[in-house]
Amino acid sequence: METNKVKQIHSFGQSIWLDFIDREIIKSGNLKKLIDEDGVRGVTSNPAIFEKAITSSSDYDDDIRELSDSDKTNEEIFFALAIKDIQNATKLFEGVYNEGVVGADGYVSLEVSPFLALKTKETAAQAEDLWKKVNRKNVMIKIPGTKPGLEAIRQSIAKGININVTLLFGLPRYEEVTEAYISGLEDHLAAGHSIGHISSVASFFLSRIDVLVDPILDEKGLGDLKGEIAIASAKKAYEIYKRVFSGPRWEKLVAQGAKPQRLLWASTSSKNPAFKDTKYVEALIGADTVDTVPLETIEAFRDHGIVANTLEQGLDKATETLNRLKKAGIDIDQITQQLEDEGIEKFNKPFEKLLKAIEDQKAKV
Repeated sequence: METNKVKQIHSFGQSIWLDFIDREIIKSGNLKKLIDEDGVRGVTSNPAIFEKAITSSSDYDDDIRELSDSDKTNEEIFFALAIKDIQNATKLFEGVYNEGVVGADGYVSLEVSPFLALKTKETAAQAEDLWKKVNRKNVMIKIPGTKPGLEAIRQSIAKGININVTLLFGLPRYEEVTEAYISGLEDHLAAGHSIGHISSVASFFLSRIDVLVDPILDEKGLGDLKGEIAIASAKKAYEIYKRVFSGPRWEKLVAQGAKPQRLLWASTSSKNPAFKDTKYVEALIGADTVDTVPLETIEAFRDHGIVANTLEQGLDKATETLNRLKKAGIDIDQITQQLEDEGIEKFNKPFEKLLKAIEDQKAKV
């Protein structure tokens, strides 16, 4: 029997995580099946995923009814619901977490409120609060990689919290995130703590870059680069990763058990119907990385994905692609900042909708 294509990706050193969670996938045994059959090694969630889960299912009604009797705010009710799901999912991934190098994989991510994306102090405080409430070794708290988020990331790592840095689009910001992680490890170590248990990923968003850039490429006569800018950026990010997580400063931390902050490819479903539905997964398979993939993309890859060690192929081409962009007067840094700003808004809206749905449900009961 042919080896499962999704599972094959792991042989190249990349971990596939599922970009989805709800009570049904846990309760039905389908998440366990994805772990066993597809080799899925973690889960990511975000406000939009939870909004869909809670508003399109009656699975949460009893808990909302019970929690509405308390004096909790709608946001506190949401986090109580989410924490329960995250705890149940982390239990399913305990085996993965303890396999081989303990803590290499098996993480489930929970994001801080998107309303805090530009607030350092509040983000750091909520990250610590959620970490304590979930109380699982294999949870990651998601913090947006905004400018104000950088210090919150450093402070959280310095407290020994596993962090998934989300909403990354640009290379300069990604490099700042690696600095926040390394500095946080150094802070934790300097305070007399061990650092071997700390894990982090930096989530680099892909398809949204192409959605914004591709129409501009047509205007500039660079139509041949459509669908290539996100992949080129990701390959350059991997070059930064290899440079940053090497050398004397990093080796000093490795000697104390530090794990590198892996790059995680996010937004990997193709938004353009002209592209193959497994395009972004196929293009970036490589060692010491994570790809978080929606359920439909996992199913598509299982069916017709092509597995090959692609991440470090065509690095010269990636450099040339970004150079052509610059020569054409397209400012990729400005575009990625716009995407970050829009990304915050894209998480705020479903979160507002989610809180309104909880309010409506409370009124019913």
